[in-house]
Amino acid sequence: MTKKLSDQNMSYREELINSIERNYIFSKKPINRFKIKKTDISNRNFDKNSRIIELKKLIDSIQNCNLKKNAKKLILGDGDINSPIMIIGEAPGLQEEKVGKTFQGESGVLLEKMLEAINIQKKDIFSSYAINFRPPEDRKPTSQEIKRYSIFLKELISIIDPKIIILFGSTAMESVTSSNERISNERGKWKEIILKNKTYPLMITFSPSYLLRFPENKKFSWEDLKRIRQKILDLKIKF
Repeated sequence: MTKKLSDQNMSYREELINSIERNYIFSKKPINRFKIKKTDISNRNFDKNSRIIELKKLIDSIQNCNLKKNAKKLILGDGDINSPIMIIGEAPGLQEEKVGKTFQGESGVLLEKMLEAINIQKKDIFSSYAINFRPPEDRKPTSQEIKRYSIFLKELISIIDPKIIILFGSTAMESVTSSNERISNERGKWKEIILKNKTYPLMITFSPSYLLRFPENKKFSWEDLKRIRQKILDLKIKF
C-alpha cells in the first residue's frame, strides 16, 4: 500500500469515528486512543449550590404527602453553606412559612440569643429542618413522616459537610439518630453519626419553641451550649 493511500485511509477512519459519536475524540497516541468527554451530571460533581437545588427539586417532586399538600412553601435551609456548624430544627411554623426562612418569630429571636451566648451569629451557620413543609396546625410530625424526610435531611448534611451538628428538638433527634427516647435523656451528650463513610459529631438539645413554653429548662440548654462552645474550641473552629 502506498503512503498516500495509507494517509487517505487514516483520514477516512478518523472522519468516520468522529462522525459516529461526538463524545469520542480520536487520537493518534499509542495508548488511550479514545478520550471520553465528561458529561456526567452526578451530584458528586456538582458544587454545593447545584446539589442543593437538585435536592430541593427532588423533595418538591414527592407524591402522596399530606405535609406537602397542605403547606405553602418548601423550606430546605438557609445560611452559610460552607459553615462548619449546621443546626437542625423540627419543622417550619407559620412565621417560617410566611417568610420562607428558618427560625423566625419568637423562637428565632431566642435561637439567636442562644447562639450569641457562645459567640456564634446565625448568619455564619447553616440551618435546616427535619421536615421541609409546615405540618397542618403545627402538629408534631409522625414517625412515618420523619422517616420519609430523613433521607433528604441526611443528604443535605452530606452536602453541607459540617464539623458539628446541633439538633434542636425530638423530631430532629429522631430524624438524624432514629432514636425515640425522651429528649431529656439524650440531650447534653456528644454523639456521632456516620453518613457516606464520614463521621459527624452532634449535640442534642431542646428546641427554642419548647423553651418558650417551658422556660425553666433554659438552664439545661445553657449547659448544652457550653459543651458546644468547648467542642468548637477543641476542634479549633473559626468563622
